Amino acid sequence: MLKYDAIIIGFGKAGKTLAGELGNRGWKVAMIEKDPKMYGGTCINIACIPTKVLVHDGLHNVPYSEAINRKDSVVEKLRKKNYKKLADHDNVVIYESAAKFISDKEVEIEIAGKKEVLTAEHIFINTGAQSNIPPLEGDIKSDKVYTSTTLIDRKELPEQLAIVGAGYIGLEYASMYQSYGSKVTVISPDEELIPQEDQEIRTEVKKVLEEKGIRFILGAKAEKIKEADHDKVTLTLSNEEQLDANAVLLATGRKPNVENLGLENTAIKLTEDGAIKVDEHLETTVGNVFALGDVKGGMQFTYISLDDYRIVVDYLFGNKEYSLKTRKNVPYSVFIDPPLSRVGLTAKEAKEKGYEIAEGKLAVASHPRAHVINDLRGLFKVVIDKRTNQILGASLFGPESPELINLVKLAMDLEAPYTYLRDQIYNHPVMSESFNNLFAIDK
Repeated sequence: MLKYDAIIIGFGKAGKTLAGELGNRGWKVAMIEKDPKMYGGTCINIACIPTKVLVHDGLHNVPYSEAINRKDSVVEKLRKKNYKKLADHDNVVIYESAAKFISDKEVEIEIAGKKEVLTAEHIFINTGAQSNIPPLEGDIKSDKVYTSTTLIDRKELPEQLAIVGAGYIGLEYASMYQSYGSKVTVISPDEELIPQEDQEIRTEVKKVLEEKGIRFILGAKAEKIKEADHDKVTLTLSNEEQLDANAVLLATGRKPNVENLGLENTAIKLTEDGAIKVDEHLETTVGNVFALGDVKGGMQFTYISLDDYRIVVDYLFGNKEYSLKTRKNVPYSVFIDPPLSRVGLTAKEAKEKGYEIAEGKLAVASHPRAHVINDLRGLFKVVIDKRTNQILGASLFGPESPELINLVKLAMDLEAPYTYLRDQIYNHPVMSESFNNLFAIDK
């Protein structure tokens, strides 16, 4: 049995950052990762970075095959950089193996056909999430059926792409592949797109994506997949419509990756959603065993994983004041064309919580910068509390919104009144100066 100060299962954002931190503090750390193509985690290898490379190149008229090659090159470079950073660390040992708990504080691995048991007082689970496959009938294992992980490795652009699921992943892939010239159809059993977003915003999103050429079939469920010929499959929907496609993307969410971890051999409990149950400091139901990132449930973003690392480090070495309870506003962006970014509450959510609100609204086409960059699409909306003048939320659908949303988040964290953003002197012509008008709210 090999004893370490810490065992980290999963080379994701939280895991790799924590390994370096603990190693720098003199801890002997075992980093276990079963897939050498996942050094650096989900974001670098199969999500944020490769998809945003493809989004960027699609909007800049780069041929699909060239974009795929550049995506692979970028991913490989970042993966090697992440591996080397830990591999060169004197206090970190990397094991390329699956990991299985055999007790609360013992983890079994296999190296070169030989099983070994590692033990540590502190264990950190950072195994991420995996695609959730819906229960479709027929040829679900066809080589023309993809997940968000596998589609971006396809070398040839599908002429016809059917996307099952109209959530954030489905919409982002729809927008991206339409940019390259695919004929995209999005299927969802829901009557509306992204129902958790502001009504006007989601209406505008659907309008813009339809103008881009994307077809939506809403209120219908994909029920069966059948291989039609060597190049196509046929989807049968609950409304009896049949749809042919060269590729089908199953974009029906992701679930915590807890399979084969041997949690049944421990006192670690799961939530009803299948995530590892944690307290506000990310400690599981076993003392000094923590879960970080997607595997613990909640928002699945690499920056959440990084912030989970901050919570754990504060718990281990700080004053234990930072936690899930004290974490402030979390922004997010969906990289459709143009991007949609959000932080905080919508007007509907704010009213349901009892706030007396006022809204600010600005059509992107009314802003000078939009004319400079020749992109007039989109709508910006903000919600404020009439009583305190504080910002409750923002929904920004339009160019450069992924950068703008962080400014709103900072103002919210600092509890600055909305007038702080309204009355700033911004340089010109830039998108941030839209805040002068967006926050000119008549209370």
